[in-house]
Amino acid sequence: MNFEIISDITNIEKIAVGNTIREIDRLRRTYGKGRWRKMRGIAKIKFIDGSTRIAELHWYEAHGIGKKEIKRKKYLD
Repeated sequence: MNFEIISDITNIEKIAVGNTIREIDRLRRTYGKGRWRKMRGIAKIKFIDGSTRIAELHWYEAHGIGKKEIKRKKYLD
């Protein structure tokens, strides 16, 4: 991750849950069993060079494990 999230993530919604996630086997092997969800939301991010943008982020999360593999998908500003 070459950015830092500097605001709260808003407009959070589920994209997929459980076996509808394509990479569910890899997630379970890497991070453990859990009720995995693929999520998306909007946040302000800061890059290494100091610039900031508003972006749509995607990530995986499971109860007791937390957010994993946060990815920037597109800029919204």
